[in-house]
Amino acid sequence: MNARSHSFPLRGLVLAALALPLLAACAVLPSPGLQRAKAGEALFEDRCKSVAGIRIYKTVADVEGIVLLKVRPKAGEREWSDPMWPGAAFALEDSGENYINTFLGYEQALGSGSSWTPITPTSRGYINTTFSPGAPYNLPGYRYVDVVEEGTGARWRYSLAQKPRPTSKIGWVDTVLERQPAPVEGPRYGVMYDDHVIPEERALGLASSTVKVLDLKTNEVLGEMTMYSWTPSKPNPANPTPWLTARRCGSNSKLSDAKTRQFADQILLPRKDK
Repeated sequence: MNARSHSFPLRGLVLAALALPLLAACAVLPSPGLQRAKAGEALFEDRCKSVAGIRIYKTVADVEGIVLLKVRPKAGEREWSDPMWPGAAFALEDSGENYINTFLGYEQALGSGSSWTPITPTSRGYINTTFSPGAPYNLPGYRYVDVVEEGTGARWRYSLAQKPRPTSKIGWVDTVLERQPAPVEGPRYGVMYDDHVIPEERALGLASSTVKVLDLKTNEVLGEMTMYSWTPSKPNPANPTPWLTARRCGSNSKLSDAKTRQFADQILLPRKDK
């Protein structure tokens, strides 16, 4: 009886001893969230090296106007928190009429006073719809932009115009965006984007999009830019809109609100005598 009564505690000790290595292994296993983040970061870094970036095949000088075959739609918190949002790779870019404005405005250098950063293909400035006489760089945008209206296919021509402010007593002038029906014969060159929604990549927090500059007469691709963004987290109270804080690669523009314009104008060079 005594021997039998001690067998159960002994067996329990043996089982406990065998379980210790398993418990230790479980303790060091990464959580599913951490595993997802590590896998996503590795894939993001691979895509940045092997896929993302700018490719220019041909340039065209003295371009007055272009066609925007698509305009980035307005977005808000619902889109910025949606893991499957198509526009996630360009979450910080201007949208709607502001997107159109980026193609029409002047590019001005970053800096002030006597300290200005020259505008180069790898160091871009910011877009302003008003000419700034004191700035050392006032690179013009396009004189006009034709837009194909989604859903109807109607074509509109947008341009910037300066108009006196009716309520101003000191002659204040506003720069406004004007729209009128586009001529039947539109510009030869256009800008198009394709947002990619790849479920396997989205599951790891990756989003991508490709912008193409096209010769609409020959259907030739003159250049393309592929952007990637990656966020390690899903929407949560600390970061409810992860796409706004995501890491990005693929563009040489430091600013985020006009990356498409600052890619397109490296291929379709706007006429300077604006």
